[in-house]
Amino acid sequence: MDLLKIHIIYRKHIILRGKVNISGNPILIFSSNAKLILGDNVTLKSNKKSYHLHMHSPTKIIADKKGAIITIGDNTRINGACIHAYKNIEIGANCLIAANTEIFDCSGHDLSMENAANRINTHGSIKDVIIGNNVWIGANCIIMPGVNIGDDSVIAAGSVVIKDIPSKCIVGGNPAKIIKDYKYE
Repeated sequence: MDLLKIHIIYRKHIILRGKVNISGNPILIFSSNAKLILGDNVTLKSNKKSYHLHMHSPTKIIADKKGAIITIGDNTRINGACIHAYKNIEIGANCLIAANTEIFDCSGHDLSMENAANRINTHGSIKDVIIGNNVWIGANCIIMPGVNIGDDSVIAAGSVVIKDIPSKCIVGGNPAKIIKDYKYE
């Protein structure tokens, strides 16, 4: 699907701040009054043929609740990742987000341990996700609700990020831990 078709279909929901590169057919889902703000030279890649890793799904962007906002900064490239917002997800400029990564600001359901049978009827907590500038998120990562990732950091492939990551760090693992801190070099 080309940008013109996407913008015509979703013009109430998408704010373009410049050119956007689309490869393949991303999945876009918007609730009422939800917004996707795309910076200049953003790439949304859903075409598996021209990507160096296995990409199990196209890029999926879901602004799932009334008034949800997803902001993607200039020159950011998203490759077959899922970004799911109930309220607010901000991705900075010059970020690289590899295939099969999941970024969401909502837990989906409450634990409801006192009444586990009711868990299916709950919607969970919502906490903003903020990803700084120049962040590289490797393939198959999960970025949990409430996480802030500082500028210039790298999230190693397969990591599960459950807490804030400072700037200029490499983190990896499940849960992700600091492997190297470059702030003082």
